[in-house]
Amino acid sequence: MLVVGAGPAGSAAARTLASAGIDVLLADQHVFPRDKVCGDGLIPDAHHAMKKLGVLDEVMARSQRAGFVGCIGPLGRRIDVPGSLAVLPRRELDDILCRHGLRAGARMLAPARFEAPIEENGVVVGARLVVEHKEQHDVRCRWLVLATGAVPQALIAAGMCERRTPSGIALRGYLHHPGMAGRLRTLDVVWHPRLAPGYGWIFPAPGGLFNLGVGVAQSHTISADGRGAMRDMNLRKVFAAFTKLHKPARELVEGGTWWADGAPSAEPVLKGAPLRCSLAGARWSRPGLLVAGEAAGSTYAFTGEGIGKAMETGIHAAEAILAAHDDATVRADYESRLEALRPRFAMYEKANRVNAHPWLVDILIWSAQRSPRRLARMAGVLDETHVPTDAVTMRGVLRAIFIRQ
Repeated sequence: MLVVGAGPAGSAAARTLASAGIDVLLADQHVFPRDKVCGDGLIPDAHHAMKKLGVLDEVMARSQRAGFVGCIGPLGRRIDVPGSLAVLPRRELDDILCRHGLRAGARMLAPARFEAPIEENGVVVGARLVVEHKEQHDVRCRWLVLATGAVPQALIAAGMCERRTPSGIALRGYLHHPGMAGRLRTLDVVWHPRLAPGYGWIFPAPGGLFNLGVGVAQSHTISADGRGAMRDMNLRKVFAAFTKLHKPARELVEGGTWWADGAPSAEPVLKGAPLRCSLAGARWSRPGLLVAGEAAGSTYAFTGEGIGKAMETGIHAAEAILAAHDDATVRADYESRLEALRPRFAMYEKANRVNAHPWLVDILIWSAQRSPRRLARMAGVLDETHVPTDAVTMRGVLRAIFIRQ
């Protein structure tokens, strides 16, 4: 088997396959460890996937644990939603996941960039890779798992891309400020009209490091042919607004040290990345090929969280391959597994309207502050034990205002 992309989805697929005795080649365009633009938050779905992969203990031993997500509205109202949470920079997390895949028996090829699938009679039977940035290398395989992330070039080359533009964009930087480590212990998400249609975040990482960033939903227009253009917005200006309007963010920037690639930086270092959300924008399978992770749209639209679902899709791809021998059964099994995830993605897609109308956050926070049951349901959403049907519809808002539950 060939798995292209050694992030959470690809490494999860490689480990699952290799643990079952399958010969797996794991290819990535970067040599690990490498940086990856992300909020770095590990919510409960990531914990469940890591436990299944057998990496949870090692990851948690190196992570900054947290017990709450802090939701902060435009009026300064705040509600802390309990959950099993952690933060670990993707440079470390992805390296752990990749190494566990190799320990299980997978082989690594890097740097190796996916150029095109190799096909015979309409079936993918391998891939053409560019190794060391110069040599073409053809790899034959029974199945190709494409886990190449949000950048669409690999999807386009494989004939799997249905939408070239991303669902959203994010920008983040790391700041080292040990003096604030005792004060900022929750994963804080901030909504404000000056950040709409998006949000800002501060996530505490180990050793007094903080992941500070902003995300914007529905950042691009989309045309009928899947192409589009970025809307009139400047993410750096959104980031600057966040650091001015939210006091802890301002204190981090004014008193902290910028950090990049595991070391202090004399200059601010902000990195951006596209997001592919809601299981949309790509075909999930074709004969001989499965698409997993953010390439398949495994990121949640509302929050931008995607690590856990990326791992889940990688595990599902591997388990579908292991469960059947014929192509049609594997593809049907895999696609049914992703379809089963749709209700949660649909709920987060519906919640996206909060990013455009941040006043809704204040209403929901006010409601949760006066209703323990509503707070419990918010915790259930985070823990994936509760899927609300109207939390962010007008009906849900009216219920929050007039009905105490």
